[in-house]
Amino acid sequence: MKWLRRKPTIIVAVSLTLVLVAAGSLWNIGSSRTYQFFGDLVDRVETNDRIVALTFDDGPDPAGAPQVLDLLRAEGVPATFFLMGRDLSRHPDLGARIAQAGHEIGNHTYNHQRMIGVSSETVAKEVEDTDAEIRKTGYQGDIHFRPPNGKKLFALPRYLEQHNRTTVMWDVEPDSEGTPSAQEIAQQTLKEVTPGSIILLHPMYAARDQTRQALKPIITGLKERGYRFLTVSALLSSR
Repeated sequence: MKWLRRKPTIIVAVSLTLVLVAAGSLWNIGSSRTYQFFGDLVDRVETNDRIVALTFDDGPDPAGAPQVLDLLRAEGVPATFFLMGRDLSRHPDLGARIAQAGHEIGNHTYNHQRMIGVSSETVAKEVEDTDAEIRKTGYQGDIHFRPPNGKKLFALPRYLEQHNRTTVMWDVEPDSEGTPSAQEIAQQTLKEVTPGSIILLHPMYAARDQTRQALKPIITGLKERGYRFLTVSALLSSR
């Protein structure tokens, strides 16, 4: 009856396997662009109209914000900036300039920490402290939320659901892997965009010069394809 003597070892092995599978599943859910346990999540909008939302994460930072804002003004393009409370506190003039230009401002937490395995109190503070900084800019519109690195599991989605907040993800993200050139970023964006896409770019900091250089070719290429640019709120309203 060797199997009886090995039974405890088999049980431990099976239990460990189940734990690892469950942990892997939770990690995948926490990283998913299309699903969360609670509340409203959107990564794109189903539509036949050639409309897209151009969104930027992080900052605001002097290395990138002025250049991005100047280009958006010259091109007549509205965008949605998912900003960090910490950087808004450091650069209130840039936050005010974004709001005054008529762009939408979203919440990207205060400290850009991954919102998995955190307490409900931490979630509330990260979100609410950033909301306060956003309102200081003069922005009066709806404040949507984007989790840092797209990570969310239990506490964050539950809080957002309780406060009627939408989690805004994305379906086009050309500048997050490796160090792509401006040409590669633009080409990937133009290849992947479809009607209703939400584009994510990271142009704020000094090291993101290639993303800033790609912005004009992206805008030009999408306009040539007949696309119109909307804020996230306007895109969601088209659903």
